[in-house]
Amino acid sequence: MKKLLLLAFSLVTVCLVNAQQKPTELDKSPMDISYWPANYPILKLNGKVKDAPIARIIYSRPQKNNRLIFDGIIKYNEMWRLGANEATEIEFFKNVKIGNKLITKGRYTLYCIPNTDKWTIIVSNDNYSWGNYSYDIKKDVTRTDAKVEKNPDTVENFTIYFNETKTGANLIMLWDDVKATLPITLATPK
Repeated sequence: MKKLLLLAFSLVTVCLVNAQQKPTELDKSPMDISYWPANYPILKLNGKVKDAPIARIIYSRPQKNNRLIFDGIIKYNEMWRLGANEATEIEFFKNVKIGNKLITKGRYTLYCIPNTDKWTIIVSNDNYSWGNYSYDIKKDVTRTDAKVEKNPDTVENFTIYFNETKTGANLIMLWDDVKATLPITLATPK
């Protein structure tokens, strides 16, 4: 009887292992992470920082692929998930200010309403969203404008990174020939 139970258990285990989901193909809009300070994982690995980073952003990087981006696939005056696939997530490990609003440490989702002269950046408590399909205005923490300018170079893959300043960092967003800049200041100076 024990041998029969062991055989049955072995067969069930083999069936479950073989029934596992196959891995997906490489995504056309791969996810990426940017840290503030820049290169935080390398700095941490080399013992040059002991604390957590100030912030990190997790986002997917769609490609231009000879498409018209702004007022093309990304419509002016319409909400955009600020990347591709899942909505872009930003995590603050310290309190910061965006616009005049205090943003306490924690994880948030970013959305964007682009225009030619400014982007309205929305910081939301609606985490773990796919795109902006379930966007809920009641979960907005703040809305603020990011300055937009023409970028001298065409950027093929949507790119977000932090550029440190004396009072904090600018969140730089680049795609196609557009550059948007969102100032972020530390709530408590360095």
